[in-house]
Amino acid sequence: MATGYRLLSYTASSGQPAAGVLIGETVYEAAKLLGAAGGVRDPSSVLGLLQAWDTVHPQLHAAAANADPKGGVPLAQVKLLAPILYPGELFCAGANYWDHLNEMADIAERTTGKRPSMTKGAEPWFFLKNSASGIIATGVSARLPPFSKQVDWEAELGVVIGRKTRNISEERALDAVAGYVIINDLSARDLMKREGTPFIYDWVGQKCFEDSAPMGPWLTPAAYIGNPEDLSIKLWVNGVLKQDSNTGRMVHNAHEQIAYLSRHFTLNPGDVIATGTPAGVGMPRGEFLKAGDEVKIEIAGCGTLVNTMVAG
Repeated sequence: MATGYRLLSYTASSGQPAAGVLIGETVYEAAKLLGAAGGVRDPSSVLGLLQAWDTVHPQLHAAAANADPKGGVPLAQVKLLAPILYPGELFCAGANYWDHLNEMADIAERTTGKRPSMTKGAEPWFFLKNSASGIIATGVSARLPPFSKQVDWEAELGVVIGRKTRNISEERALDAVAGYVIINDLSARDLMKREGTPFIYDWVGQKCFEDSAPMGPWLTPAAYIGNPEDLSIKLWVNGVLKQDSNTGRMVHNAHEQIAYLSRHFTLNPGDVIATGTPAGVGMPRGEFLKAGDEVKIEIAGCGTLVNTMVAG
């Protein structure tokens, strides 16, 4: 395990969800590490910790250097839940890697009759994804929607907001970040276009369904990620490498995405921004997920997210 700690949600001995702190290979209850003097209104949930992030992070960082292994539970014995139960908002950037933009250009042209521009747009482009009904943890089976036969994978770096943020500049945008998570933006490609409507794309149909946003395995604090715009990002399906890229290939980087969103509304602690996916998705090759397929994603410093697909 790298320096410091990781923040996670898990099933406590009481059977209830709890905020946990991973130090090395041991999980500690966050509320106990912080103690009564922690100054946090709700130390029992990761969302509660994020709402007091400027107080919480220094205390947990200090605790990571002095934690007693006997005070925790081995990670292997813990049932992990999705890291944040649940983000108030889950924003997703579309067409935001140059390599992915290239591979999807032909498909977009066939769908809309117009080939997308390969120049950088003035602003990033977003859609929203369902949160509580879409987000599942690592190790949890993802139900494939029965109304789709073309569910695709998309490995993404998730940016977790740690401070209430409005109208922040690009230069200061990363000051708003608590940490980073891995997200799989599962997408029903056969529902991209809806006939009989002038709006062409159906963003709810293709992006919002049960288990559509596996997330995890934990939140890595921003302090332990050297440069979020230079991270290896990889995805495997059944052990075969499909996506192999770097966050430096984003069209609009994390700074730009945070600043853009904050111009439109207030970002709140616990909100998550999925920053886009690189090349290697299944659609250009006609490859889609089926029951029994295992999808594994690794992003440097963020751990490994693994989910097996099952019939919905």
